[in-house]
Amino acid sequence: MKKKQKIKKTQFTSGGGYIENAGIKGYLHNQRLDIKRNKLVYAMLVVILAYFIIFNYLPMGGLVMAFEKYSPARGIFGSKWVGMKNFYAFFHGKYIGRLIRNTICIGGLDLLVNFPAPIIFALILNEFTRKHFKKFVQTVSYMPYFISAVIACGLVVSFVQAGGPISTIVANLTHTDPQNLLMNKKAFWLIYILMNMWQGLGYGSIIYLSALSSIDQEMYEAADMDGAGKWKQCLHITIPSIMPMIIMMLILRMGAVFSVGADKILLLYSPSTYEYSDVINTYVYRMGLVNMDFGLSTAVGLFNSIIGTIMLVTTNKIAKKVSGTSMF
Repeated sequence: MKKKQKIKKTQFTSGGGYIENAGIKGYLHNQRLDIKRNKLVYAMLVVILAYFIIFNYLPMGGLVMAFEKYSPARGIFGSKWVGMKNFYAFFHGKYIGRLIRNTICIGGLDLLVNFPAPIIFALILNEFTRKHFKKFVQTVSYMPYFISAVIACGLVVSFVQAGGPISTIVANLTHTDPQNLLMNKKAFWLIYILMNMWQGLGYGSIIYLSALSSIDQEMYEAADMDGAGKWKQCLHITIPSIMPMIIMMLILRMGAVFSVGADKILLLYSPSTYEYSDVINTYVYRMGLVNMDFGLSTAVGLFNSIIGTIMLVTTNKIAKKVSGTSMF
């Protein structure tokens, strides 16, 4: 009979005290060693993890309110359980039609207009040869992004009110008397989209300018020698080179289509324009903080988050299948 030989797992040292192919014990050993050698990095990581745990993950426990008739006096564990009643009340409410329509239309228009706008702006800036002029344009375009939403909306209200500069220009073009454009419910979508463009155009172009700066200039020189003009160079070199970045940003943007910013809309809209300005997020605000119906507002917010997640995952899968670029 042949003697059974015990086969031991071989441990390989990769240098510096780290061990390879040693299973869980080796992994723990490597982790302890790495923490010991990179204390400052892990200290910074602890702060970041603490932030996300406290402000992003722990509040998710409050989602249980979507299935309760929540009462602040009784708390989450003492409130009455109502199951899907809050969702039923939302989907059978009289405002469901306008909320879904306005959210999709405003979010879709914002995506259609304000997603390609920073890309086009970055492509134009990239063609500037005068560095001082280019930096001046960049600085001026970045500034609106750092203005708070309250101040930005206050400026918009002043500009479009009766007698304001924009209202006066519109009145002269249409040969009518100046009026408060925010009171015109059909003009709300246009005002909101243009405001977002004004605030985000310059700042949104930063990431594309960074991608453009990494393109190999020898490709442009070769294309120029072959007789390709600026337009063909843009189509066949510039845009394909930054396409992975464009796809990544599109995936992120698709996940936020239903999360139309309630902060700006709350500062601009009024009951007279609810028909075209009321979106899901503003409805959540009114139900939760005005009507004190926390269960219904949580249910609507949860529905909005689920739709956003579905759109993010779906867009990511489509992008991965079509272009090979994806987030995960």
